[in-house]
Amino acid sequence: MLQCVNCSHNLQAMNSETLNRSPDSIAPRALYIEVADRLRRLIQSHAMAPGEWIDEQALATQYGISRTPLREALKVLATEGMVVLKPRRGCYVAQISGGDLEEIYPIMALLEGECAAGAARRASDADLEELAALHQALEDSAAARDIDRFFDANQRFHLLIHHIAGNRRMAQMIDELRAVLKLQRHDSLYLEGRLVASLEEHRMLLAALRAHDAEAARATMQLHIESSRRALGG
Repeated sequence: MLQCVNCSHNLQAMNSETLNRSPDSIAPRALYIEVADRLRRLIQSHAMAPGEWIDEQALATQYGISRTPLREALKVLATEGMVVLKPRRGCYVAQISGGDLEEIYPIMALLEGECAAGAARRASDADLEELAALHQALEDSAAARDIDRFFDANQRFHLLIHHIAGNRRMAQMIDELRAVLKLQRHDSLYLEGRLVASLEEHRMLLAALRAHDAEAARATMQLHIESSRRALGG
């Protein structure tokens, strides 16, 4: 079982605070949400592998909590597609099938493409400078073959595009889909030639955004998402 530094102390303190609150006080944050956040990070970092059985009793002991908030946390992750609850068999880290990818990637391409088009129309000079700085981080990470840094910069680049586009509901839908695809998309960067191709796609996208060319931005973003899918063998 993986160790989580200070998890037990922090979660025990939160449990104590919950028990000692008056009936009319406002909870600072539900314990199960904190647990869900910790488990989500473990899953997304591959510390808990796809298909792995989740030992609820061991986790509850490790975190110093009862199984009730842990089970509530697992229900949250189940709604996000991060885990699968199987009757009488327990809880498992979700695995993404080829069929899942076939369903999700076309939706991602449409939503991300629309965000890119919106960002191209709305981007200010300051927005473009920030995008350029993130793109430079991509260039530097690729030159160093640092895939973890590249992945992080890539996430921030896309999130900024969503922010510039200004469609909160669309950004939320993309975020939910990305949560399911995150491990697979990270793995795709390790495939031969994918890092170089991804970097070139970002260069094209930045050029379209700088030109305020909405249609070019949409087409380039869709190409970028579809290329990620093809890299995984689709």
